[in-house]
Amino acid sequence: MAYSAVLRSEWTKIRTVASTSWTLATTLLVTVAMGAGLCAVVNATFEDMPKASQITFDATQMSFSGMMLGQLAMLVFGAMVVGSEYGTGMVRTSLAAVPRRGTLLLGKVTVATGLALVVGLATGFLSFFLGQALLGDHKTALGEENVLRAVIGVGLYLALLAAFAIGISMVLRNSAAAISLLITFVLILPIVLSLVDATRKIAAYLPNMAGSAIMQTVASPDSDAPYGPWGGLGIMALWSLAAIAAGYLTLAKRDA
Repeated sequence: MAYSAVLRSEWTKIRTVASTSWTLATTLLVTVAMGAGLCAVVNATFEDMPKASQITFDATQMSFSGMMLGQLAMLVFGAMVVGSEYGTGMVRTSLAAVPRRGTLLLGKVTVATGLALVVGLATGFLSFFLGQALLGDHKTALGEENVLRAVIGVGLYLALLAAFAIGISMVLRNSAAAISLLITFVLILPIVLSLVDATRKIAAYLPNMAGSAIMQTVASPDSDAPYGPWGGLGIMALWSLAAIAAGYLTLAKRDA
C-alpha cells in the first residue's frame, strides 16, 4: 500500500473512532475553560499576591494554566490511537493491508501528531486571547517578546505529548495500561521528584517538565534547569523519539 493510502486509512480510523474525537475536543475545551477561570481569579486577587510573584508574573503562561488537566486528555488520545486497534483486533487487518510495520507506525504517528498539532495550536491561541481578556491590566500582547513562541509552543508540546503516548501504547498494546503508565510518568512522577532535593534535577529532564519551558516567557525563579525554552522542547522531542523507537521495535518483533 502506498504511503498516501496509509495516511488516508489512518485518518479514517481516527475520524471514525468516537474516543479519539472526544479526547481532542476535551483537550481544547478543558484547557481553554480552566485557563480562563484561573486568569479571572488571578486578576481579581493580583494585588494580594506577594511582590516577588507580581514581579515575575508570566501573563502568557497563566493563560495556559489549564494545560494541567488538558494534557491528560491528549495522553489518552495518543494511547487510544493505538490501544483501540489492539482492543478490537483491527490491528491484524491493518498489518495485513500494510505488511511493512514501520510504514504503518509512521503513518499512524504522522496523522495523529498532525491532528494534535492543529488542536494544540487552536488551544494555544484561544487560551491566550481569552486569558488575556480576563487578566485586565495584567495582560500582555501577542507581539511582545517571546509571546508568539510560547503560544505556538502549546501546539508543539501537545503534538510531542501525543507522539510519546503513541510510542508507549505501542509497547504495552493496551489502552488502560498505557494510560495508567503515562499518567504516572508524565503527571505524577515529576511532582514527586520535585519535592525531594536529591531528585529535583532529575525531574527537570522528564518530558512535561522540560517541554513546558516552551510555554514560558518569564523564567521561573524556582527553576535552575540548564536549558532554555527550545532546549527543553528538544529534550521532550528526544523522549518522544525514544518512545516511538521502542514502539517500532515492539511492533516489528511481536505478532499482533
